[in-house]
Amino acid sequence: MLENYIRRSCSRIFTGEQEIALKNEVPSLAELHEKFQDIEETGIYLHIPFCEQICPYCPYNKEIYDPAAAQEYVSAVKKEIELYAEILNRKPVTSFYIGGGTPTTMLHSGLEEMIGYIYEKFNMQCDIHLESHPNHLNQENLEKIKALGVQNLSIGMEALQDRHLKTLHRPYDAAAAQEAVNRAVSMNFKCVNADFIFALPDQTEEEVKKAGEMLVNIGVDQVAAYPLFRFPYTKMGSMGKVDNFHLSTIFKRRKMLRILEKIFYGSGYERSSVWAFTRKGQEKYCSVTVPLYIGLGASGGTYLKDIFYLNTFNVSEYISSMEKRGNAFALSIDLSAKLQMAGWLYWRIYETKFRKADFKKRFGRDFDTLFGRYTKFLALLGFLKDDSEQVILTNRGTFWLHAFEDIFSIDYISTLWGTSKQNPWPEKVVL
Repeated sequence: MLENYIRRSCSRIFTGEQEIALKNEVPSLAELHEKFQDIEETGIYLHIPFCEQICPYCPYNKEIYDPAAAQEYVSAVKKEIELYAEILNRKPVTSFYIGGGTPTTMLHSGLEEMIGYIYEKFNMQCDIHLESHPNHLNQENLEKIKALGVQNLSIGMEALQDRHLKTLHRPYDAAAAQEAVNRAVSMNFKCVNADFIFALPDQTEEEVKKAGEMLVNIGVDQVAAYPLFRFPYTKMGSMGKVDNFHLSTIFKRRKMLRILEKIFYGSGYERSSVWAFTRKGQEKYCSVTVPLYIGLGASGGTYLKDIFYLNTFNVSEYISSMEKRGNAFALSIDLSAKLQMAGWLYWRIYETKFRKADFKKRFGRDFDTLFGRYTKFLALLGFLKDDSEQVILTNRGTFWLHAFEDIFSIDYISTLWGTSKQNPWPEKVVL
């Protein structure tokens, strides 16, 4: 009850909206052409919705891999690429991220074709960031990944003790995961990232410490260390009501994160986002790095200056809709200026720092005039440092401000993704 009150009150203050709702009112092609007129550059996110198994904790849009469905998916994505290629008209693409699902399930069944078509149709001015699975990283596959132009590779290790891998239903043991990461590190990618989940059931602080030290010793360029979140529509989340904001849970996460901070900072890493630590001097692995982006594939989301819209989550419906209509848009929301600013701030907090000049460039407004009273208050609490040019979150602020954001994001994701997974074409989703 209290969480709902806080969520509604803060949402009204920062967004100016009584209700945030996505509706089945999608943009026409003429509207998209107009909206792209004043966009100088964009990012691309390509979603691969296939996995060889469904992990019980994973909230992302996916289904079991099927070769026939994968081939139809390639054809549908290529149609969507053609749609945006005409609209973009060779404007530069400065960020390219491939996520899932598990993108490497399609490594020999269409991933190469989609990447090649993207480079043929768009003005690509960036490297590729690709998510992968430890079981897919034998030497032959790693050489194939490098040949595709991937320079930034993320590996879903998730845990480094066998008992926790079993809890997460991961189909490999800790030794095999480490071998896969060792092979990847030896391939001279610009950045190799390892995903690691902490605050697992019955996980001890000593286990977290050992895992952090192992990650450093393996030599990964970056670690994305994040706590276990249980979404109600996942198998793990449906096992019983889970309060993500119970104080004992929050303090457990904070204590474990402090252990990891000490290890990574002491080993030459620096914080590059709320949960990520990157070796100093290395290029960071990250998702779409520009504020505006196009989402390709089932559940792909597109964010332009004043609109956000989503493709249908259902793979077969996505394929059918691309064939019949030429697009698969399912839901959209028009973004007021205040809502755009709130979204911009949300992601800058996630990245832990931002320049006020970037806010001025994006919105034409002075940051301190609009938000200075909030940053001054948070600086007094020790959550951030605020000078005339930029805002930088402290370690304390990074955790607690993101914990506060989770009051919104966990609920929003559960509502939007949960509804979209159940209904391919919802009429309205109220966040």
